[in-house]
Amino acid sequence: MINFRYHVVSLTAVFLALAIGLVVGTAALNGPVADSLRETVNELRKDNQHQRQAVQNMQRELELEEDFAAEMAQVMLPGTLSGKRVLVLSLPTGREHTEGVLNMLQLAGADVTGRIDLQDKFINPENNNDLLELAVTAARPTDAPTAGLPGNGHGVETSSALLATVLLDQPAGAEPVTEADRRAVLAAYGNANYLTTSDRITAPAEAVVVVSGQPYVDKDSAKKDESVVKIAEQFDRTGGIVVAGNGSAGGNLVAFVRGDAVLAQTISTIDNANTVQGQLVTTLALVQQLAERKAGHFGVGDSAASLVPRLPQ
Repeated sequence: MINFRYHVVSLTAVFLALAIGLVVGTAALNGPVADSLRETVNELRKDNQHQRQAVQNMQRELELEEDFAAEMAQVMLPGTLSGKRVLVLSLPTGREHTEGVLNMLQLAGADVTGRIDLQDKFINPENNNDLLELAVTAARPTDAPTAGLPGNGHGVETSSALLATVLLDQPAGAEPVTEADRRAVLAAYGNANYLTTSDRITAPAEAVVVVSGQPYVDKDSAKKDESVVKIAEQFDRTGGIVVAGNGSAGGNLVAFVRGDAVLAQTISTIDNANTVQGQLVTTLALVQQLAERKAGHFGVGDSAASLVPRLPQ
């Protein structure tokens, strides 16, 4: 039978073996192994410093490119859109770079008729029926033409068609929308928190810049991305349109337009309008739209035709 003295001797032997192992291990590490580890750590530290410096250099280069684009805009843009009436329509995903796009248009001399910020509520599929009803009630007290509004039960599409009708030029021969009717329709949507306007819109536009961003990623993303496309389609039916986006993948508006054989023929897209360079190109694309009635696709994405449009001499 194993007694207590045997347990004590066994435990002592175990601890003695551990102590010897620690001493031997430490001695070994203090030799070639320790030197090798120390050399590896030093190399990693130097490599990390080099990588950090490379990142800083790239950041500086990016800042200089932005500065270069801003200075080039001062040379290239003034007067290119003089007398052209342009509406800026910003989507919730493109809000962050809307101001930059707007500034470039103003630098080009565009007569910006106004800025409309569509809210998340406008895109939310839960408000489909409310948007359908609002399109009817908003137009009822006005003389805004409603015969051509879509009748397929899509609230965003129907409301976008009504907004395009009052915000853009009417087709030749049609009665122009009065300022009072335009104000009444915008007030109806603004009071219901579907959109906000930066100032009073007193005239229709001949072209629109739709400022968009990345695709939606929530549970309703498919329906929301579809609604964004419906907005662009309805404004495309009435006037020249440029989509100033961020990225060209994942199903966002730029990607959809470029992938649609019909829309790609009439809607210009820019996939880097979140940068100064892209905002400059957005304005040049609009110049091309209005001068040549020609759509183009520009930016840094794989689906872009070129970095900048080739303008007429």
